[in-house]
Formats: sequence, C-alpha cells, structure tokens
Amino acid sequence: MILVQLSSGVGPLECCKAVAMAVKRLECDAKALAIKVNTLAVEQAELSGCYKSVLLELTGAEPQILKQFAQQWHGSMLWVCQSPFRARHKRKNWYFGGQLFEIAEQTFDSEIRFQQCRASGAGGQHVNTTDSAVRATYVVTGITVRVESERSQHANKRLARALLMQKLAEQAQQAASQQQKSRWQQHNELQRGNPIRTFKGPEFSQTHKGKGHGKLLIPKPPQDASFSWN
Repeated sequence: MILVQLSSGVGPLECCKAVAMAVKRLECDAKALAIKVNTLAVEQAELSGCYKSVLLELTGAEPQILKQFAQQWHGSMLWVCQSPFRARHKRKNWYFGGQLFEIAEQTFDSEIRFQQCRASGAGGQHVNTTDSAVRATYVVTGITVRVESERSQHANKRLARALLMQKLAEQAQQAASQQQKSRWQQHNELQRGNPIRTFKGPEFSQTHKGKGHGKLLIPKPPQDASFSWN
C-alpha cells in the first residue's frame, strides 16, 4: 500500500495553494499512467482551494510502479510564482513538502479486528436499522475508529480501513518528525536549498528536477488551464 502526503509545513497561504495545485498535477500525471488516486484526508487552509495537508492513496498499478511514481513526490518542492493573494509581495518562491508511506497491506489487513455495531443516527427512513456500523481496531497499536456513514457494512469496513491507514501514516510521520521539523524551521536553509522538483507559474509547469534524482515517471505535461488558481 502506497500513500503520499503533501504538506505546506509552516509556510504561508501561498504554500497551501502550491499543495492544492500539486494535488491536481499529481492526479493528472497519475491518470495518464493508469494510476488511481484516492483522497483519504484533507486539512483545509483558511481559504477555499488551499490545503495545509492532503493524504493520498495510490492504486491500480504494479507496486514498484506505484512506489516509483510516489518517490518523485517525496521531499522538498518549490513553486515559483507571483503571489495570487498579495499583489505587491516581492517573494516568489513557495516551498511545500511530500512524504511517501509504504504499508505492508497483507500484514496490515491481518492485524485489524472488526466489530459490528448499530448506527446511532437520529432516526428516519435513511438511518441504518441493521448492525451495519463498524468499529475497527488495529491490534498492534490499539488505534480504533468507528464508521457508520455508509449504508452497507462492507462500505463501512472499507472506510474504516482507510481511516486506520491515515492514522498509521500520521503516526509514522510523527515518529520521524523531529528531523523534518528541524528542516522546516530552517526555512531558508537546507529545506529550501535543494528542491527535488520546481514548478513555475499559474500553470504549475515543471521547470527543474533536483540533482541526484533519476528519470521522472510522468507523461508530457499537459497544457491545461485547470492548473490556474482562477
């Protein structure tokens, strides 16, 4: 199981906009390679269309292809553009980061315990009247989630599994966050010094690939106005 988390770190609103545009670019590149992208979690910024953090699941291709694709979104990245929010602002470099998480899916599934429970809705014809709600526990850590938003138990189990994946990914990120936090705090030094990828303008077109990185597994960049913030 391959997860990718894109984050604005401690950056301003422009960095949150860069994350949103990066998600669009990632989804477009993935579609051209027959890779499916599922959004598991989104942390919205204070302005619509801007994200502090997005957690994505990649599926639909061979594991090595998914990992190779995800790796090119792992690290510090740069968007070079005039601020869409502050017309006279001199700064044009906006940094954001990506993190790859790889989870052993077979082992993960075997370590989840599901329990049926009755939904706790207020009533009415659309409330679940059977034991379709699900409580899922990851027995290794004791993390528990409860899901009752879907009408079938199968759909609730699938959503509960995705929520557990998200929590595990967050834990993995927190466990390794000291070094990452230090890099973000040095906002003008290492984290900004060598972006793995650089994008430019409202089209979010790629203009640079960082040193030491192999050939990118992406199709020819599309000329698509959907990458504009308008």
